[in-house]
Order: sequence, then C-alpha cells, then structure tokens
Amino acid sequence: QVHLVEFGGGLVQPGGSLSLSCAASGRTLTQYSMGWFRQAPGEERVFVAAINLYAGNTYYADSVKGRFTISGDNAKNTVYLQMDSLKPEDTAVYLCVLDTYSGNMYVPRKVREFDYWGQGTQVTVSS
Repeated sequence: QVHLVEFGGGLVQPGGSLSLSCAASGRTLTQYSMGWFRQAPGEERVFVAAINLYAGNTYYADSVKGRFTISGDNAKNTVYLQMDSLKPEDTAVYLCVLDTYSGNMYVPRKVREFDYWGQGTQVTVSS
C-alpha cells in the first residue's frame, strides 16, 4: 500500500505562482512515476503533468506546457509542481498520482495508468 500526502495549494492572483509537492510512503518503489491531475467542480479529472522518477522523463498537458514545471526526488519519493503564470482556468483540486511501475522510459498520462491517488489540494486563481 502506498500513501500520498500533498502539500501546497491556496489562493493566488492571476499571473502569480504556486508550488505543490507530494510525498509517497509505504513501500519500496523502482521505475515508478508520479504526477498530477486536476478536477474542477462538475468536471472530470484532467491530466496535468507526470514524471518518470527513474528516467527523469516528463510529460505535460498542452494547457500547462511552458507554465508548469514538474520535478521529482527519487530518493525522497517526492514530486513537485511549480506553477507559474497562473490563470483563473487553472482553478481546481489538484490530485497527486502514482504509478508503481512505468518501466525505464515511459511517462503515464491516463487515469487508468495510475495505481494510487492523493486526497487533493485546492488551487484557486482569482483576483
């Protein structure tokens, strides 16, 4: 069993920045990936970004490419999401996800590819 704990989130003005982090614990992980989805009220979960912690490869949704940066610390089983140039449409609950085995190159991006989900943290972009 893997437990995910998310940190960060909050209220920020349009154009501002915010950082999220998520730490995994509970079992030894190798060739795994972590990432983020987001879900706005009344909408489905949408992929944001993910990283293969073994290879360092990353993958981003087009909507956040160039504004968000995902990084990870394999030794700490932790993933980070730096969000810059935030827009009101980025407002959502951000959910940390983990795929226990991605191989040595692949970066998962579909809901069904992730084995564990965090509780989520609210990000609100508003003036």
